[in-house]
Amino acid sequence: MSRYSAMFDRLHGDGAFGAFLMLGDPDLETSARLLDDLVAGGADMVEVGIPFSDPVADGPVIQAAAKRAFKAGVRVGDCLDLIARFRSRHPDVPVGILTYANIVMARAGFVRDAAEAGADSLLIADVPSLEAEPFVREMDQAGIESVLIAAANTPDAALQRIAKFSSAYTYCVSRAGITGTHAGGEFDSGLVNRLKAASAPPPIFGFGISRPEHVRAALAAGARGVICGSAIVECAARGGDVAALVNSLKASTRNESSTQ
Repeated sequence: MSRYSAMFDRLHGDGAFGAFLMLGDPDLETSARLLDDLVAGGADMVEVGIPFSDPVADGPVIQAAAKRAFKAGVRVGDCLDLIARFRSRHPDVPVGILTYANIVMARAGFVRDAAEAGADSLLIADVPSLEAEPFVREMDQAGIESVLIAAANTPDAALQRIAKFSSAYTYCVSRAGITGTHAGGEFDSGLVNRLKAASAPPPIFGFGISRPEHVRAALAAGARGVICGSAIVECAARGGDVAALVNSLKASTRNESSTQ
């Protein structure tokens, strides 16, 4: 059983809370401590970014985090080492990487190295479902689960491909555009129902998740969980209590209507 499957089983129908951080922000040791803070706050799963110069899906908060990591000299190998160290401390927490095709393709053996470091899933944000198959095949060979992105306006044919190629969960964007806290998401139960009809992996909403009411709305729409990124990255950047923020959002993941 994968760590994601085990996590969903442990939750008994409650929503999963996923927490995102940019690896290496503001430096390697602080980043390692912040990853531990996510778990201390109650995060069920962790998603991490690798600093990249052109993160087309990321808003200003996460872009700034990547710049700080670059300024500290953080590179891909450092990020994989952070994941490996996290895995040794937290053997049961699922860890997913959200990154871009240039990083995956520029480093020979990236997918294998990510799996060996202890990553459980890989989401390549700028690879559409039409181009995903060779990447997914490489992930399958390396033993790492794939995640693809779905949106309310994704055509049915694309949703079928997303359902076919995703394995850990399905990343559902709650709004068009980029990550950030500038606007809350709209949580479309129709998308969730279409994914279920396509036998897709569990739907997890991201983008615009920054307050408890966002978490509750996502779960009410039928999602199995949420991922919060920019609010956590912003909290860390100003020296706030990341564990407390995660704990306050995690408290809203009780899904009273779940029949799972």
